[in-house]
Amino acid sequence: MVAFGYHGDSFHGSQIQPDIRTVEGSLQKALKRLTWWSEGCLEICSRTDAGVSVRMNLACITLPSSVAEKVSHKSMVRAINDQLPVGMVIWHMHNVPKLTRSRKANSRHYIYRLGTVEEWPLNPDLELMKSACSIIEGRNNFTNLCKLEGDLNPDRVIDECSPWIDSNGKIIGISVKARAFLWNQVRRIASAIAGVVSGRVSLDELQSALSNPHIPVDLGRANSDGLILWAISHDEIDDLVASDFPENMYFTPRPEDHREYFRWLSLLKYETAAFLERQWLVRIKLD
Repeated sequence: MVAFGYHGDSFHGSQIQPDIRTVEGSLQKALKRLTWWSEGCLEICSRTDAGVSVRMNLACITLPSSVAEKVSHKSMVRAINDQLPVGMVIWHMHNVPKLTRSRKANSRHYIYRLGTVEEWPLNPDLELMKSACSIIEGRNNFTNLCKLEGDLNPDRVIDECSPWIDSNGKIIGISVKARAFLWNQVRRIASAIAGVVSGRVSLDELQSALSNPHIPVDLGRANSDGLILWAISHDEIDDLVASDFPENMYFTPRPEDHREYFRWLSLLKYETAAFLERQWLVRIKLD
């Protein structure tokens, strides 16, 4: 099992697609270059859309016995990373039982930086935000807050939806945890909460969108730049990999001038990239 991360703007999503760079495709190419590839040897835990950054995803890789038994984990990590494109890194590896499924995660933890949403106010009401988050928590039918694929069940249990706050008490965004998510679900939750705090959406309208899934309503979809898959809880990795937030996080405040906001979005991408790189470097050194 490997823990790995990547910058969202470096890939066109996670799943393999012909003739474009994806996360799964890049891992596959790296293993093939090392002659460690065999059909069906790779399983990635969580899919992500284009533009979504990831601090921690998981994958199970069945390696040739000649490699698994003779090459150290540190050497294997270095070898695979040497073959991966810039913007992607494996930062932890350890042995797991052969039939372990990376997709059988206990929970997935996303964070979203709400300043990327254009309507997000400069002085958000924390209590109003908490009220919106409490509506999202628990079991709901998320037909109106996702993009459904095929005949998937739209019912999901959100274990946690809470404000993401820095050490100075400033709201950065939201923190959302669940065992599994639907397509676009976190981005639509982020848009709905931003809508409530900005006044575009009332608490009653948000509640109705969940309570009356048969009545279509569009509460918006936040852009992918603000979304990070922060951590995954899994029986085979929880004791080995810390997933707590760092004690100190600094992000530049969103500018008041609306025109400067669009320039600030470019800065936000650099800040997110630097934030993730620091996370990965620390953990590679620990391993």
